[in-house]
Amino acid sequence: MMLRGLLALLIPFAGPVLAEGFLLDLPIDCDLGQTCYIQQYVDHDPSNTAQDYRCAGLSYDGHKGTDFALPHLAMMQQGVPVLAAATGVVVGLRDGMADEVYSQANAQKVKGRECGNGVVLRHEGGWETQYCHLRRGSLTVEKGNQITAGTPLGQVGMSGRAAFPHLHLSVRKDGKPVDPFVPSGKTSCSETPSQTLWRDPPPYRAGGLLLSGFADQVPDYAEVKAGAANTGLSAKSANIVAFSFGFGFRKGDILDISITGPKGLRLSKRHNFDKAKAQAFRAIGQKRRRAPWPSGDYSGRAALIRGGAEISSHSWTATIAD
Repeated sequence: MMLRGLLALLIPFAGPVLAEGFLLDLPIDCDLGQTCYIQQYVDHDPSNTAQDYRCAGLSYDGHKGTDFALPHLAMMQQGVPVLAAATGVVVGLRDGMADEVYSQANAQKVKGRECGNGVVLRHEGGWETQYCHLRRGSLTVEKGNQITAGTPLGQVGMSGRAAFPHLHLSVRKDGKPVDPFVPSGKTSCSETPSQTLWRDPPPYRAGGLLLSGFADQVPDYAEVKAGAANTGLSAKSANIVAFSFGFGFRKGDILDISITGPKGLRLSKRHNFDKAKAQAFRAIGQKRRRAPWPSGDYSGRAALIRGGAEISSHSWTATIAD
């Protein structure tokens, strides 16, 4: 059985679902909210806009799964296991597709295989789970294998139609997509659903900061997403730059970044977002004059502010020795 592409999942939601004892464990071996995060949820808006199950914008039009993302490529290269979310049998798999950022340049190459490398498990009661964008060469199961919940299937990758390293998990009942956070399909903007398919429901995180640090120049966005932007500081650094990278930015959000250091160094800037951003980074800095930077401790801080409240923050330090 060939693994179905993500475009094949663009079909209407199932109606109210009874789980009948079917429960899901976390499908990725990471500390959710610390070393990984949920970038996008199932889209519940039938129009050409998108809305997640909490009536926010952590989704995109027609998205029929949950995306468990890594903060940068370096973590993907270290290897993060993808786990079977429930006991079942392997009925489909694919391997061999490259891990690369999806773009118009490679769109034709992945057409019909948008899921990338992945696995489909069939469970009792008409349930299926599908695991997409796995790392090339990482699959550890074969078609027909009986798999228990928690068994490694492969590793998080960036194959197929993927712009960042993540696992796309789709859940289906009798062939129809189901949002594991609201299997009934009835969303609520203000309340956490009382019934989900999760054994231990992941908390909803409406955006946050992923990676912050110091660099000696404003880093390229590619360096930030690769996890290679934090270069540290020295007395002869050409600049002192503080940067912060996050996800789930909404229109009206503020990313406040500041630097403090010896001899009264004080820099700060509030970056305003005039539109929503799935991912973004911002930076502030100061150029060194002729003299070396004074020795001592330099502190950076970044805070994501929404509606006047701080919803996520990072603090970090670097020392320039004598």
